Amino acid sequence: MKLVSARHIAVLVILTMAVMILLTGCGAMNTLSTIKERFNSDQTQVELSLEPIPEFIPPEEETSLTGELVEVTLYFADGYGQSLVAESRLIPKTVGIARATINELLSGPSPQSGLLPTVPYGTTLKDINVKEDGLVIVDFSSELVENHAGGDLGESLTVYSIVNTLTQFPTVDRVQFLVDGKIVETIAGAVSLSQEIYPDSSLVMTDYYYQ
Repeated sequence: MKLVSARHIAVLVILTMAVMILLTGCGAMNTLSTIKERFNSDQTQVELSLEPIPEFIPPEEETSLTGELVEVTLYFADGYGQSLVAESRLIPKTVGIARATINELLSGPSPQSGLLPTVPYGTTLKDINVKEDGLVIVDFSSELVENHAGGDLGESLTVYSIVNTLTQFPTVDRVQFLVDGKIVETIAGAVSLSQEIYPDSSLVMTDYYYQ
C-alpha cells in the first residue's frame, strides 16, 4: 500500500507540474503576445509622431526658399567717384524684389569690382511702397542725410544710383524719397527731393572696365 501511495503521489506531482508548466507557458505566450501588440502599437505611434509638422511660411520667404535666383542691376560710383557704373548681381528671387534690391545696393559694391558705394554708411531702408501708377516711395533712415559727405556730384550719384536701380523694374518709373517717414527738401543741397525723381542715364558710364 505504501508503494502504491508513493506512485500515486509521484503521478500527482508530475501531473501537477505538467499543468503548472502548461499554464505558465500559456501565460508566457499571452504575455509575449501582449508585449508584441503594445510594441506594434507604440511603434505605430512613434512613426506617426515622426511625421513632419507643416509650418506656415510667409509668401515672401516661401519664394526665396525655392533656390531660384534673379539677376538685378545695381548702380555704384566708379573708382574716382565721377560717374555711375552698373553692376549685375544674382540675388534670391522674392516677392519683394525692389526691397531686396535696395538692400543689396546698401550693402555696397562687390570688393573685387573696384567700385565705390554711393549711399552713406549706416543708411538703412525703413520702408518701400510700390504704387500701381509706377511710383515707388522709399523711406530711408536719417543717416542718408546726416552721414552724407556732400558735394553736388556726390549727391547726384547718391540720388540717381537709387533711382536708376529701382527703375530697372518695368512697374517702376519714378521715385519719391522719404527720410524717417518725411519728405526732405534735399540730401546735401544740390538735388531737390521734394518732387518725384525720374532716372538719369547721363551719369552712367557704359565702357567701364572692372579692375
